Amino acid sequence: MRNRRSLLRGALLTAAGLGLGAAGADRLPHWCGWDQPPLGGGYAPAADRLAAVRRPEVRVRYYVQTDEPVVAFTFDDGPGPRWTPMVLDALDAARIPATFFMVGRNLETHADLVRRRLGAHEIGNHSWSHPDLATLDLAATTDELSRTHDVITKVTGRAPTLMRPPFGHLGGSTLLAADSMGYDLVLWSDQMHERDYEDDPAGQVRAIVESVRPGSIILAHDVGAERRLVVLRHLGEMFDGLKKRGFRFATVTELAALGTRA
Repeated sequence: MRNRRSLLRGALLTAAGLGLGAAGADRLPHWCGWDQPPLGGGYAPAADRLAAVRRPEVRVRYYVQTDEPVVAFTFDDGPGPRWTPMVLDALDAARIPATFFMVGRNLETHADLVRRRLGAHEIGNHSWSHPDLATLDLAATTDELSRTHDVITKVTGRAPTLMRPPFGHLGGSTLLAADSMGYDLVLWSDQMHERDYEDDPAGQVRAIVESVRPGSIILAHDVGAERRLVVLRHLGEMFDGLKKRGFRFATVTELAALGTRA
């Protein structure tokens, strides 16, 4: 019987869009931290760059294996003037840290929104313009990540160490670019489904509070359509519900430090 780790690995491969068909290669090298799953995306045109790999593995994290009641909230696609201040206000009120995966061009445009408000939070790379990185070659992927890396470092004074590929799609070029820049990749185990609960915000709150487990990484967004408000106006209720269940809150990096191996 497969354990939780192997089940989630299978779900990751499906969600990330990794499939057979890359010309000249059908396995990820051992350094990716998986047991040779099938490969897709932009790996084949980047295969000649394997010599540049400098780390024993690229970690892809979608939850953290721990018995401690700790959870990480993550917010994608910002910053933006409509929702990001609301998220930061809710986090400040609850004294909760979070991880924001920011789009470089949004951060460049709205740097003043967040410049003095990120001290308790972690900032990760979510590409410059939010393309599907799994469809890009290594040069284009590296450019997307490098430009965002530079603006995050400039605005926050801290170089990011995490990245989340847009749409959660992984290709070989994404892994190679992440390796060359020293990034770990972060996906998620739980998602706030704004569309499903557009007319039932209390149901969305219950869904998150009841589904979270020790080591969960929760995906939300702080830029996007009006339905984002289903989540963002009720973050405080989610935080209160999880606190009543005994949960603490951490950035992704803090959560990862609690992890244990199967």
